[in-house]
Amino acid sequence: MSESSDIKKEASKLELIAKKEVVYSDELYKVVDFLNKNLKNKKVIIGISKNGDMATISIYET
Repeated sequence: MSESSDIKKEASKLELIAKKEVVYSDELYKVVDFLNKNLKNKKVIIGISKNGDMATISIYET
């Protein structure tokens, strides 16, 4: 299987639990990284996307 189809397969297994828009800060990436490292065994993934001066933090169940 190609890497592209592996990513699509993994994405289809994610269920969005919650989403929150906040003012963007460079420190948010550190928080998201910390949470992902410490919650990986809980079947949770945290995502972040930036849009101008705002960021959206999403929580997914795997």
